[in-house]
Parts: sequence; C-alpha cells; structure tokens
Amino acid sequence: MAIYDEILSKNAKIGVIGLGYVGLPLAMAFAHKASVIGFDINEEHLNVMRGGKDPCRELDDSVFEDADILFTSSLEDLAKATFYIVAVPTPIDKNNKPDLKPLLGATKSVGKVLKKGDYVVYESTVYPGCTEEDCVPILEQLSGLKAGADFKFGYSPERINPGEKVHTLEKTVKIVSGCDDESLEQIAKTYELVVQPGVHRASSVKVAEAAKIIENTQRDVNIALMNELSILFGRMGINTYDVIEAAGTKWNFMKFFPGLVGGHCIGVDPYYLVHKAAELKYHTQVISAGRFVNDSMGGYIAKNVVKKIIASGKPAMNARVLVMGLTFKENVADIRNSKVVDIIHELQDFGVLVDVIDPFADPEEVKKCYGIELKAQPEGPYNAIILAVAHNEYKKLSEEYFLQHSIGNGIFVDVKGLYRNVVKNMTYWSL
Repeated sequence: MAIYDEILSKNAKIGVIGLGYVGLPLAMAFAHKASVIGFDINEEHLNVMRGGKDPCRELDDSVFEDADILFTSSLEDLAKATFYIVAVPTPIDKNNKPDLKPLLGATKSVGKVLKKGDYVVYESTVYPGCTEEDCVPILEQLSGLKAGADFKFGYSPERINPGEKVHTLEKTVKIVSGCDDESLEQIAKTYELVVQPGVHRASSVKVAEAAKIIENTQRDVNIALMNELSILFGRMGINTYDVIEAAGTKWNFMKFFPGLVGGHCIGVDPYYLVHKAAELKYHTQVISAGRFVNDSMGGYIAKNVVKKIIASGKPAMNARVLVMGLTFKENVADIRNSKVVDIIHELQDFGVLVDVIDPFADPEEVKKCYGIELKAQPEGPYNAIILAVAHNEYKKLSEEYFLQHSIGNGIFVDVKGLYRNVVKNMTYWSL
C-alpha cells in the first residue's frame, strides 16, 4: 500500500520535527486528518502544548481539541513515524552566514530512527542544494539506507506568516517536490489532505528550495529600494508615504513601504542565497546591497531621533525616549531578529535613556534574548516617542496621548507613517 493510503488509514504516522511557528500549525492541521507525532527538544514548550495551548500564541486552543497527536522529545516515540517533516529554524550567525546547526541536528535525529520505506520532507528555508548536499548524506550515513532506493525524500517550503489570519497554511497553495516521480506524487497527495487550494508540483527539489528563498529575497530588495528612497526624500523634505500614495494611483505601481526588516524570513533568507552564490564564485550585487540598506535602517532612525533631540535644545546624554513596540512585526509575539533592537542599542550608544513597551512581547523572553527590561506602561515624560511597530493597540491613539507622555510638545517618530496626518503639534518625523 502506498504511504499516502497508509497515512489516510492511520496505519502510518506523520512525524513533525520542530514545533515552532511553522511546525506546530502544520502538525495540528495534519492531526485532524492523520495520526501525528510532534517532536521537539524544548520540554517547557511541549508541556504547554500537552496542556492544549500554543506557546507561540498563534493558534486558538480549539485547534488542540480532538487532535490525534503525541507531543514528545523521545526518539523512541519518533521512530514510530513513517513520514517525517522537518520544520526547524534556519537562522544566520553573527557574521550573517547560514547557521545549519538546528537543521543538521534534526536531520541526525531522523537519521537515527529512519527505516526502509520511510519518507523525509524538509520545510526549513535553505539555499538551493542544501537538502541533497547537506541533509541527505547524513540520513544515509546514520541509517545505513540509500536515498531514493530505501527511503524517499522531498522538499516543501513553509509559507506560514506569523500573525496571518487570512492566508493561513490551509488556504495557501503549497509547493512540493520529491526525489522521483513516485515520491512527488505521494508527498503531494499527503499535503493535499490539509491544503485546500492544492499544491504546486515543482520539477525538482532544488527548484522548490529556490522558489522559497526568492519569495523573501524579492520582498527584501523591494523594501530596500523604498528605504533608500525614504532616506533621499527625507533630505528633500518630502514624506515618503505621501509619495507612495501618489504613485500608487497608477495601475502597475507596486506598493512596497519603507521600514524595519527583521524576523526569521525576509531579514535572513537572502543571506542564504548570498552564501550559495559565493560558493559558486559569484558576488551578488542587488541582493547584498538590499541587505545592507535594510540592516542599516535601525541605526538611521536612531540617529535622526538624536538629531531631533539636539535640535530641540536638549543634549542626547540622559535624554529620555519611549519605544513603542519590540516584536519584529505587528500583532505577533515573535521577537526573533527584531530590528527595533538596533534602534534601542544605537540610542543607548549616544547615552539616551530608553524605555520600551510592547503588548505582545513576553518580558522574560525579551530579557533573555536582548537584555532589555520591558515596561508595563510608559513612565515618562519623554523627550521623544518612537512608534516602532504598528500593533492594533497603537493605531487607536490620539495626539493627546503622545503629548501627555512628552516633555513639552515633544518629538514623535512614526516609523510606519500611521499618524502623518494626525500629529500636528509635536515635532513629527517618519521614514
């Protein structure tokens, strides 16, 4: 019997390795159609899941009801699976080089329990060739099996967007690929169990890997263009958001906006492509330039805040600034690779005293990751207020709210341009 039919009849189990922002939604989707083993090395998070809650606060508690899933950190439990899906993070290191330790660690775990006839599918974002060149050899070595003959493998890039309530996993076309025609068909049919619009069958594993990584690289480069334009328009004394609004009246103008580019995808994935290009002795021009521009925006914003403070007659040393929002994007708890931290550190380098608030971020996690103490409420008054993240709670405020937390009329820095036609009595600046 084909593996898809075995999964459908629950004679075969799906093992999802890595239960974070990507793996857990996937595991829970499958757990309502098949029998699932959810594997993770974080026992604290596993206990939260066993209690019917998502530690990332993305899924509703109702998703855990009537789900056929075992949450475990045991390789003995994982060995009972037949169809393995690896969905661990693929970050970069301090030198912006790919950090494959989580991916290769998960691969070793699978390799230790891999059996003849099993399937292994990777969802982690990687450079083209990584699955076949870096991961499969480990699977073969540890299992003693031969890829393609004894076990099948494929790649199906994740397309989960934290905080997204419309384009969810179940409602987004899934790219799938396999090591041969048979595996492609079985992997496609398995994912079609949970993906309503269906799947796109890529012609090869490398094509699927490349398709994923250019999704975020394309966005990164376009945002970098808008960030560079915002620097230019700032020197001209015109508002970038006003320019985009005007230009957007043409039917084929693409509305990208300036801003901080962090998180685990757009701010990371292009570096994987740059790394692979270097291996092939090609120096990326546009991609690398885009990364440089976007990575510099936190410092750029902070320097403009300092200039505004000095222009107001107050020295930067011991000036007080409130930063509103720390997560990498609006309305999520995810603080990974948050570029708001760049603003904070740059301000602190100038001797500025910075308070930070955020209704979504976990204070303990923020302290652990960045050494920053979150405030429960503003403790002003402040020389400047920076609205860094467009949380819904921050979209409903009035100028009076900002004024009551300001020294005098104060300085208001609106990174996302939310209040450009609202704030009239404060010194206003945005990208």
